[in-house]
Amino acid sequence: MPEVHYPEIRALNLFAGMQEAHFQALMRGAYVQNFPPQIDLISEGEPSDFLHVLISGSVDLFARWNGRETSLATVRPISSFILAATIRNSPYLMSARTLEKSRIILIPSQDVRGIFDVDGEFARAVVSELAQCYRSVVKSQKDLKLRTSLERLANYVLRQQKRAGGAASFDLDHEKRRLASVLGMTPENLSRAFKGLQPYGVTVEGARITIRDQPDLERFARPNPLIDDHAT
Repeated sequence: MPEVHYPEIRALNLFAGMQEAHFQALMRGAYVQNFPPQIDLISEGEPSDFLHVLISGSVDLFARWNGRETSLATVRPISSFILAATIRNSPYLMSARTLEKSRIILIPSQDVRGIFDVDGEFARAVVSELAQCYRSVVKSQKDLKLRTSLERLANYVLRQQKRAGGAASFDLDHEKRRLASVLGMTPENLSRAFKGLQPYGVTVEGARITIRDQPDLERFARPNPLIDDHAT
């Protein structure tokens, strides 16, 4: 793998504190690959041969069962996925595909486990990242089980607004069918939910969202950092 990528990987919390010799050992076995949009990277049930690090683009983590499919998370740069399967040497529980042109570094899982056994700082970083992933799962479950579909959409709109820098108008980061899956809705229910937000000052034109009454939307959504802030 070209050394030009080393600094951005080293900057990740997962790799920042590990010994230099161990980092170099991981990088010797790694390689970088470019993928076009809508390419399947891994499939649930397959052995976890590689730890993936997304350098650019975006990746959809999803699952299928009994003819149905749901999106579980979106991976954005620069971050790793799916770490738990790599550490446990277990099959992937999720599938992954690119949403756009993406550059991904693949690190052999056996190398990651080998360094985990001998580098205390790396092991602590792995535990910290897995703990953060667990907390994100808990927040997603709370969002899904404690809120109505309209409340979930309202809080998604507010989170997306924050990602967009707080502007009153911004674009959705998912196409609507995928957004419905992420929020645990059907596309038809999502369409009705957007109409249900109109009394709270939210208008939709294609992928463009405009919030015309911020206080009213926030009063309805009641955002909670213990659900909505993934940094908490």
